[in-house]
Amino acid sequence: MKIKDMFKGGKQVFSLEVFPPKRDYPIETIYNTLDELKDIHPDFISVTYGASGSERGSRTFDIASQIKKRYGIESASHLTCVNATRAEISEMLDILESDGIENIMALRGDDVPDESMADDFPHASDLISFIKSTGHDFGISGACYPETHMNSKDQIEDIINLKKKVDAGAEHLMSQLFFDNNVFYDFLEKARIAGINVPIEAGIMPVVNVKQITRLVSLCGASIPNKFARMMQRYEDDPEAIMDAGIAYAVDQIVDLLSQGVDGIHLYTMNKPEVAKRINDSVKHLFLK
Repeated sequence: MKIKDMFKGGKQVFSLEVFPPKRDYPIETIYNTLDELKDIHPDFISVTYGASGSERGSRTFDIASQIKKRYGIESASHLTCVNATRAEISEMLDILESDGIENIMALRGDDVPDESMADDFPHASDLISFIKSTGHDFGISGACYPETHMNSKDQIEDIINLKKKVDAGAEHLMSQLFFDNNVFYDFLEKARIAGINVPIEAGIMPVVNVKQITRLVSLCGASIPNKFARMMQRYEDDPEAIMDAGIAYAVDQIVDLLSQGVDGIHLYTMNKPEVAKRINDSVKHLFLK
């Protein structure tokens, strides 16, 4: 099933994201996680690409395929194009199709340090256009950034680039994480004014330790509201308390977002099923079916 069709009739979609194990870990470890996540009954599960595009997505594709075959849950495979040629992307699209994967999260991906870069796909919109041109019938999702992509000079440029993704064929968007819902509402209003009318899911990351938030902020530039900062400072020396507080904060965000009628929630699970299950137990009855 294409992701875009899940939103029909005003349904609020709930999706999860997992990542493949590192190369020195057996792939079976992710299936222990999925064995627990399946009980949440998400509308779909997305699978991130290997770090810096390593392994050319082989583990990502295998996991996305097994999510459908083993668990009967729709999946979306991330696909990055940085330093990839058209021939390589064509080959990967054939593999995805043969594996029965119907949905792709099309991303540029992170630059790989100290490597010469192919320039076939300067932007994610170029990848989306190429996928459309191949004749493959994939549902295509894209990423959006409520607080502006770190490589954009301002939000206006970023939303113009986002519109290019949608015009190229992106049918659904998932947002980068954020901790201030007002930031997301402001972004959403501007995106709709710009003519971006595809479903936009709000990306929520439950933060359950202080080291995690420090790393996340450095990677994506998300701002930290005072309320969130005070919570982290108060409980930073108590792992159990910070986990409870982080889950509670994520639940509060989701309750507010759903009450405001957002299209859906995309939960970044960080492969922690116990966290995802606790959040789901608190909000599962709030979604418009």
